[in-house]
Amino acid sequence: MSGTEVTRMKQKAAPVPLGTLISRELRSDNVEKPTVKYGQAGLAKKGEDYFLVKPDCQRITGNTSTSFSVFAILDGHNGISAAIFTKENLLNNVLSAIPQGLDREEWLQALPRALVAGFVKTDIEFQQKGETSGTTVTFVVIDGWTITVASVGDSRCILDTQEGVVSLLTVDHRLEENEEERQRVTASGGEVGRLNIFGGNEVGPLRCWPGGLCLSRSIGDTDVGEFIVPIPHVKQVKLSNAGGRLIIASDGIWDALSSDLAAQSCRGLPADLAAKMVVKEALRSRGLKDDTTCLVVDIIPYDHPVLPPTPRKRQNLLSSFIFGRRSQNSRSKKLSTVGIVEELFEEGSAMLAERLGKDFPLNSSSGLFRCAICQVDQPASEGLSVNSGPFFSPASKPWEGPFLCANCRRKKDAMEGKRPSRAALTA
Repeated sequence: MSGTEVTRMKQKAAPVPLGTLISRELRSDNVEKPTVKYGQAGLAKKGEDYFLVKPDCQRITGNTSTSFSVFAILDGHNGISAAIFTKENLLNNVLSAIPQGLDREEWLQALPRALVAGFVKTDIEFQQKGETSGTTVTFVVIDGWTITVASVGDSRCILDTQEGVVSLLTVDHRLEENEEERQRVTASGGEVGRLNIFGGNEVGPLRCWPGGLCLSRSIGDTDVGEFIVPIPHVKQVKLSNAGGRLIIASDGIWDALSSDLAAQSCRGLPADLAAKMVVKEALRSRGLKDDTTCLVVDIIPYDHPVLPPTPRKRQNLLSSFIFGRRSQNSRSKKLSTVGIVEELFEEGSAMLAERLGKDFPLNSSSGLFRCAICQVDQPASEGLSVNSGPFFSPASKPWEGPFLCANCRRKKDAMEGKRPSRAALTA
């Protein structure tokens, strides 16, 4: 084989950029958008779980070719106000962070950053209300064959493909199971430990103090330190035109069922019955210990009335082990099976500067900058770059975007342990 032929083979094996994939899809007359069908089910123990279902959103109002769908599970704690506020405001905050006038390719590329901005803005707005509840969020955007998932907390979204492969699209932010998050919390000024009872014995899961929260990321939780951050893990994948099934659920499901067992329990059923079956299996396994809430979303090829049956022969014990609740190896699993699904984007850093990018130039004609979080225009003299630091620091690059207003900059500094937490200021 000649050197030229080897070079060509390597070029063919290289990952395909998102823009190229979408351009091919738009140019093809044979590619149709899939049908999205969903079902939801749940049983309440405390009544703090909520659904968000928006199957008919549009990037351009009145243009059905720009449609996309949004589904979310919100698992509240210490009350319901954070979950309700997030349900009512998060989607608008995400969409407001996407620049106007983008085509589909550009819109999907801007979405991961907009999700970060929308989550942080929602957290800031809720904390300004002075209430102390919090919520996990698993937020899913489906546009054609492209799925984007953003999550904080321990609700989970899994993907069951038509090849019988179950993949985890979220990362659990439980302190008990996520060593990286424990290190981040302690480095930012928090303390991690178990509950002490009389006699000095420690019981229960690892918690963050002050507050005693078992999670390292959430929206709300004003009474806990700012090191409990609202910055989501974001993953974006593209399905093949065989379609697939998403199971989005609160921890009441995942504490009872592994990802594989949840997927297996409802295969062959339409989405509405599938959601009920997952809840039923969780209750059979563990009983009603917590709010148990499930959304099943089928992404179906346009020429099929229902999702085609999934072959069972591809299931194995190793897959079940990798994607079980206690496994952290699931975070490194790549969705690389040929012809099934392609991973387009994944980022989970809790550092805001790493998540917002640098292409937020100052508008020199107006002299205004737009805050990358709250989307408010302000004079340049009042704005700070997320890259600014001590004046003589070699790492300080205040001329580089993105820019933050003073309020959002205070939030960023607090999350990184550079300012007293809100709880400390109000104590």
